[in-house]
Amino acid sequence: MKIFKDLVQDPDLEWEFIDGSIVRAHQHSSGGVGDENQAIGKSVGGNTTKIHMAVDAFGLPIEFLLTGGEVHDAKEAPNLIQKLPNADFIIADKGYDSEEIREQIRQKSSTPIIPRKKNSNTGNADIDWGLYKYRHLVENVFARLKHFRAIATRYDKLKRNYASMLAIACSYIWLPM
Repeated sequence: MKIFKDLVQDPDLEWEFIDGSIVRAHQHSSGGVGDENQAIGKSVGGNTTKIHMAVDAFGLPIEFLLTGGEVHDAKEAPNLIQKLPNADFIIADKGYDSEEIREQIRQKSSTPIIPRKKNSNTGNADIDWGLYKYRHLVENVFARLKHFRAIATRYDKLKRNYASMLAIACSYIWLPM
């Protein structure tokens, strides 16, 4: 993790994009020793882990968190946003639609770009749709990370080991920079 944090030098913090992606956990990855939460959750699809990722304006990873696959994006968003450096805009999808998340982003002196759900009374008149289109940068990071076999399917029993592999994969993405 320290290598990844050392490589994250001078990220472009004009925009930050956040999103989550589910990774299937191999059947032998569950049952890690100890009482610590291993970030493997039970869902209809089996054992899964969710990667909550933040990327900068260049589409380079700057922060991530791991939870069980059943954890909703909006529940883990406050922890992720708290760890992020200040940016001009924080962009997310409808899964992060909540006034608490928007307020937390505003408290960081950032502007939230989060579309509201269909059933919202407020509407989306204040959304910068041109900027929202760049949200594909965070999706591209997930696509690049899932080229690594150890990331695409979780084989590690312990959360710290899987987080270490994810940090190494994120470091590879930063190396050409």
